[in-house]
Amino acid sequence: MDVRNKIIVRNTVLNFFGLVVPLAVGFVTIPMVVRALGNDRFGILALVWVVFGYFGLFDLGLGRTTTRYIADALGRNESGKLAGTLWTTVYLQTGIGLVAAFLSYLAAPLIVRRVLNIPEGFVGETILTIRLVGLSLPVMFISSSFRGVLEAAQRFDLVNAVKVPVNILFYVLPLAGVALGFGLPGIVVLLVASRAAALVVWGALSLRIMPALRTRPVLHGKLVRPLISFSGWLGLSGILYAVTSSMDRLVIGSLITVEAVTFYSAPYEAINRVGVVPGSLSMVLFPAFSYLDAGGRTDRAETLFARSMKFLLLSTGPVFLLLIFFAGDFLRLWLGADFAAKSAFVVQVLAAGFLINTVIAVPNNYLQGIGRVDIAPKYQAFELVAFAAMTWAGAKFWGIKGVAAASAVRLVAFTLFLLAASFKAGRVRFGFVWKKGLAGALAALGLFAAGLAANVALGFGVWGAGVLVLAFAGAAYFRLLDGEERAFISGLLGIRRGAGRTDAAKTEDRG
Repeated sequence: MDVRNKIIVRNTVLNFFGLVVPLAVGFVTIPMVVRALGNDRFGILALVWVVFGYFGLFDLGLGRTTTRYIADALGRNESGKLAGTLWTTVYLQTGIGLVAAFLSYLAAPLIVRRVLNIPEGFVGETILTIRLVGLSLPVMFISSSFRGVLEAAQRFDLVNAVKVPVNILFYVLPLAGVALGFGLPGIVVLLVASRAAALVVWGALSLRIMPALRTRPVLHGKLVRPLISFSGWLGLSGILYAVTSSMDRLVIGSLITVEAVTFYSAPYEAINRVGVVPGSLSMVLFPAFSYLDAGGRTDRAETLFARSMKFLLLSTGPVFLLLIFFAGDFLRLWLGADFAAKSAFVVQVLAAGFLINTVIAVPNNYLQGIGRVDIAPKYQAFELVAFAAMTWAGAKFWGIKGVAAASAVRLVAFTLFLLAASFKAGRVRFGFVWKKGLAGALAALGLFAAGLAANVALGFGVWGAGVLVLAFAGAAYFRLLDGEERAFISGLLGIRRGAGRTDAAKTEDRG
């Protein structure tokens, strides 16, 4: 495997563990948080974080833009541009963050009383909670710029050294707050403090690995327009995605009950966290596709596209199929019989949608990598309207089951659209991707699903499913992966062998 592929492997694995470790902690602590806070307060906390996500969209993609411009300067060996880019984005992030915090403070009463279906006894507590969350917005925005510096330098080891503890605290601090007798506002203060500490550490690490950044912070006016211009489409896409992807919980909270939010959001978050594999790969696909497209290496970009899709389907597809067939058992074990009775269908339908959606990281990053950042947000504008209607109808006529069905349709439709757009707008051929592994991966998943269905019918249960998983893994490795791809897997196990390389060399091989 060449050096560039090794870097992709290394960064993917680092990101994977950076996502899966907090996931494991959350799997254990979420039931404890639900019991400690109660269904109503946990539902309120989930809704507050949805609102927080809305205000977080004021970032407008500047964090990722920082990564792109810093990486570009490093690749061109133009160290003189590093400080200007960073400090200009920090100034922009600070200003935007303060505006977002102020707006969240003013909007909190309106959001609680007019948008969310909050029980009367929790109104005051929820308003204060939203206002406190708003104070963390400048911290979050500035953090994304400093984290972008580390990502541009391919220092995902340092990124995850900070991100992992902070994300673990996201699950642990609510329990600590309850133990200390705090209400929701006190818990949020603890969470905001952890994010502020992360900002300090990320900033210190960025200045340490790039001494050229250690200059007086100055706003470079000539950089404002190109930075905003590049981030515009990314920001619009992020806004539309966040609004659309969180609409289901807001509709449930408004049209049904806050308790129903809990029965929907807890299983949803569990299924969504299976996306640690696509998420870990997604962070490195964008610079890889950008590099290959800029160098005219369309054949390598096409191969990376095909292999990434096959890898995602083979690694995450079986998990979603297991959730479809064992949803009730999973919920009963994790959250109890009440959730198993009310949320099993939600898990099954969402798992089916996420099974297709698991590959969306590939076409999305490919289109952005070749400069077609406009395609996704144009579709998302239409998607927002259609999904709003579907979600409202689903909630009215079928409760959380109807909302889950609408969400699954959205996930599948968006994925298929971006794949079609990649084959049309880019230089990736569907026939090549199909023959390179997509056909085999889909066939293998179909056989695995048939095996699980037979396993359930014959009553073999978890033990039978375990045997099928082992058979699937063996067949995938020996029959569906070629020699280079098996070397990719071997590279995952030997990741530390390249640890002694210099930062400069790692930067040079970026992509």
